[in-house]
Amino acid sequence: MKAIESSGAKLFAILLLAGSAQAHEPVATRAVSQQVEETARPAIRVVDAFSQAMQAGDLKAAASHLAADVVILESGGVEKSRSEYLEHHAAADAAFLQDAHVQPLARYATAAGDIAWVASESEVHVNKDGKTAVLLSTETMVLKREQDVWRSEHIHWSSRTKKQ
Repeated sequence: MKAIESSGAKLFAILLLAGSAQAHEPVATRAVSQQVEETARPAIRVVDAFSQAMQAGDLKAAASHLAADVVILESGGVEKSRSEYLEHHAAADAAFLQDAHVQPLARYATAAGDIAWVASESEVHVNKDGKTAVLLSTETMVLKREQDVWRSEHIHWSSRTKKQ
């Protein structure tokens, strides 16, 4: 479990966390709690599209949803641009997600003018070395709209192993 907990990629799962698209069917069916303002729906679509692209391993599509100067906080570390993320952790995050079962639990979102934030909670079910682990994951994305295009300016992913 320690190897799974320390994996930077597992934290990324957070973000793909409560997106509507999933690499696999959810492990169990649960109602997803939502507190979403109507004005935030376009930003949510961008969060979901980013998650779908990462789960599909399409880093080019995923990158199109990130601002060039995006700041990504994960596992106590920081990546300070889209290119830095793509060069360092994006491929590992995408590979991790392709084998994970992401079950959305809750989503909260609001928008004011050209700024929106989307927070998500999920369970991520993973298998490693024949063992199953469940991670509780959270993701916050702050998005900015420029010329009617929403892009993530800031992402924060966090997760921990769920106690059984």
